[in-house]
Formats: sequence, C-alpha cells, structure tokens
Amino acid sequence: MTVQDALRPRLRLRRKPISFSASDPDTVWGDVLGFRPIGGRVRAIRRIATILLWTLIAVPIQLLLVALPGRANITFARFYWRTLAWLIGLRIQVVGEAARGGSVLFVSNHSSWLDILVLGGTLEAAFVAKQEVAEWPVVRTIARLGRTVFVSRSRTRTAGEAGAIRDRLSAGDSIILFPEGTTSDGGRVLPFRSSFLSVADKARVVQPVSVVFDRLGGLPTCRRDRPLFAWYGDMDLGTHVWRLARRPSARATVVLHAPLDPAAYPDRKSLSAACAEVVAEGCAALRQNRPPAPLHAPLASPGGTAPVAA
Repeated sequence: MTVQDALRPRLRLRRKPISFSASDPDTVWGDVLGFRPIGGRVRAIRRIATILLWTLIAVPIQLLLVALPGRANITFARFYWRTLAWLIGLRIQVVGEAARGGSVLFVSNHSSWLDILVLGGTLEAAFVAKQEVAEWPVVRTIARLGRTVFVSRSRTRTAGEAGAIRDRLSAGDSIILFPEGTTSDGGRVLPFRSSFLSVADKARVVQPVSVVFDRLGGLPTCRRDRPLFAWYGDMDLGTHVWRLARRPSARATVVLHAPLDPAAYPDRKSLSAACAEVVAEGCAALRQNRPPAPLHAPLASPGGTAPVAA
C-alpha cells in the first residue's frame, strides 16, 4: 500500500439502500412535497375550522346590514373577504389606488376562486358570477349577501342581465368583471371577451386590474406552483382548498392600473383590447418577479378601433 492509498479516505458502503416514500402527490392525503405531512394536515384543519366559524359569525351580521340603509354592508363584505384570505394564509399586497366615487367597472384576469377573496378584500364592489354559482350550497348564500350579480350563458337572457348590471352601475355601485369568461392556469391571460364590456357605457370609469399569486412560503412562485393557486379544468374545489390550506403562507399582489374613460374608445372591442393589454402586461411583470407598477392603458387610434400606445 502506498502513502497516497493510506491517506485516501475509505468509502463506507451503505448497508441498506435509500428508500423513498411511496406517497402519491396527486392524491389529497399524499400531497407531502414541500412540508411535513402531519404539520400540513394540522394546519389545514385549523384553517378550515376557523374559516367555517368566521363565516357562521359573519352571515347573520351581513343579513342585518343588508336590511339597513347605507353602505355598511359593502364595507363589511370587504372586511369579510379580507379576513377569509388571512385565515387561509393568504396575504394581499396592493399596488396603486382604486378609483373612487362609485360606478367603477373593474376588469381583472381570473385564474382561481381565490380571486374572489383577494379582490373582494381589496375593492368595495360586487362581483358578476355565472349562474351555476347560485346553485352551490353555502357559496350561493355568501354570494347573495355580497350582492353578486348572477349571469347565464344563454343568449336569450343576456340583454336582461346586462340591464341589471347597468342599473347597478347607474345607481352608483361598483362592479368587478372577469372578461376572460373562465379561469386560466395562471400562466397567461386569456383573450378578453368584448361582450362583457357592453355595460361599460354606464360606468363612470373602467379600471384594469392584474392579480398574480407571486409568493409561497416567502419565496417567489414558479411554474410548478401555479396549479396550487389556479383552479381550472376539472379540478375539484374541495381538494383544491385542502391542498392550499396545507401550505405555508402565500401572497397575492394586486396591481390597480390607471382608470380610463370608456367614452374615449369608439367601441367595446377597442376598450376590451386596451384593458386586456394592460392586465396581461401587469401579470407578466409579476410572474417574472419584476417590481410591480400601475400602467396606463393604450389610447384608441383616431381613425380606427385598434389601440395605440399612450
């Protein structure tokens, strides 16, 4: 044996091979990646229990406030959503200022039911939801107490439902719209449907809003984390809530872009395109971990409907 061989550290052979857990991360009880299995379950049970308790307390209060005159029911609805987000471990960062004065039409991207908590806790406004939500147990009660406007996909009822939204805007209420018409995977903003902006003629201003879930456990989120927040396809709501409740705290960033005058656009298509461009650009900046900042919507070109940069 040489001197070099004597000084060389001996390799210790492992007696037993490394064994990995056989848990399936695609199941509810097997989602153990990134946190302790037992700790995550305890956290989820605690969060869900406090959410149910808070809802039981808030519903009779909101019932009373809806029956009374004034804007107390709108203020309390915002407090309810904000508290709900906090209980599930979601912190909200707001960049920019919401337009004041009422009759504001907020248009936002939509990736999850979590958008309701985030925007409801940020803006004093009512949502527009699909008619199917009015049939969900518990959720329908909360939605009605929040003065949600329900719309169907039937062409024969579109005019009457748009009239109801216009009446709310004319009365001074602010409305939150999701012009994509459905939820996305959180990695992009789907094209805005111009038909949703047909009610903008009764709005004092239209304000584009970008929402991105950009932090998980204090770290920037990546493509792998998006299904944790986004709710799309055939995802089950109960399973989605459970998985999110098991995770450490997260953060959603809301960027309130500069309001625009709907009368400055020749038609709803150019207005929709301008809003979509700003919302998509704001979301892209957040997903790329760039500093968020309110943006200005492009102006409509004088000779056509295509928007030009402001």
